[in-house]
Amino acid sequence: MAKKKEKRGSARCPRKRVSVLDRLKPEEAQAVLQRLLAAHRGLRAETRQIAKSLLSEVSFKSVADEVEQAVRALDLDDLGSRAGEHSWGYTSPTEAAWELLEESVEPFIEDMKRQFALGLDAEALEICKGLALGLYRVCDERGDEFLEWASDFPAETAAYALGIWRAGGDRNRPKRGRRKQRVFDWDFVEEFVPEWEDLIDRA
Repeated sequence: MAKKKEKRGSARCPRKRVSVLDRLKPEEAQAVLQRLLAAHRGLRAETRQIAKSLLSEVSFKSVADEVEQAVRALDLDDLGSRAGEHSWGYTSPTEAAWELLEESVEPFIEDMKRQFALGLDAEALEICKGLALGLYRVCDERGDEFLEWASDFPAETAAYALGIWRAGGDRNRPKRGRRKQRVFDWDFVEEFVPEWEDLIDRA
């Protein structure tokens, strides 16, 4: 009896197995890590080291790119949705622009504070420099209709961020004894933000 010819292309490639770990949501991955560490306490030291190494992978140039992108992403549609008459009162375009800009850079401010809280002072400085550079890039954006409503925002916010950095993450923390003297990176200032030398010196 003649064998039937097999149809060409009928063979199926084996499906690649997808690990459940690859499909976890961030909050689920965090829960898995917490349970793993609770069950295997010997892994805590190694996990801390990995986490610290991950957090130290920060450069001011990448932060500056992210800050610049966050600010430039705002447009007049965003301003229109925030400004004007509301049930709680009137919001001027200038006030609305400041609020939106503050919200755009707040994650970077909070990240700098977090680095200080973890004792990662060098990384906090990188974030502060990135904030300064990103804001410096958008400081003189002539023709940007959104930023024209808050032209002082870049310089004032850079000074604010520098104040937080100088205070070690908390400007409102009461002074106890001599506060650690922090020296900013003046080579960075001269190369990347030369027109803000006086602003940084005062901050």
